[in-house]
Amino acid sequence: MKYKSLLLLLLITVSLHAQETVRISHYLFPDFQPGVVLMKNGTRNNAKLNYNTASEEMVFDKNGELLAISDVLLPQIDTVFILNEKFIRVNNKFMKIIIDEPEFSLFVEHKCRLIPPGKPAAYGGTSQTSSTTSYSSIMADGKIYHLKLPDDFKVRPYNIFWISRNGKLQSFSNIGQLKKIYRDKKKVIGDYLKENDVEMTNEKSVEDTIVFMENNG
Repeated sequence: MKYKSLLLLLLITVSLHAQETVRISHYLFPDFQPGVVLMKNGTRNNAKLNYNTASEEMVFDKNGELLAISDVLLPQIDTVFILNEKFIRVNNKFMKIIIDEPEFSLFVEHKCRLIPPGKPAAYGGTSQTSSTTSYSSIMADGKIYHLKLPDDFKVRPYNIFWISRNGKLQSFSNIGQLKKIYRDKKKVIGDYLKENDVEMTNEKSVEDTIVFMENNG
């Protein structure tokens, strides 16, 4: 009987852990992490930080209350450090630095689409377009800052990459846009794409592509 109780406890623990690992989050990091906000005047502020990809704000944990860095302070920020990652403000948005070289720089803007629950429609289907009220309420009620959204909301993360080269800042989120940026190296990028499967959801894949393109051709 004792062994059965122990087995049941283990099953419950595994079940709970499995439920936690599949929880949907609209934050970049699974948890708030120790970080530093470096101001342009050299002041360093330590805080527990995370990036909200839904509201596109840098958020800090103040004794259990989640607050976004105020608009007043944003222009005064130089760099935000979270774990081994660095974020700077580019075009008034927080972007993570992937490559920072004198000749070129690569940043990634982390974003997501929130898909609210659909309302019942004809023939047993659902209508996403009729859920505007639900989406508005989650923003207005402050739920957007919670680590976990209601179970009936879906989160679709995606990336927009920004590259600074030849004194010009350009964005891309698909292969077509990337090829336009390197139109001056049409054959080089064409050959590279034939031999390599570049995934826009994989930062390392994009980084390797940019490094190759900048050093060849």
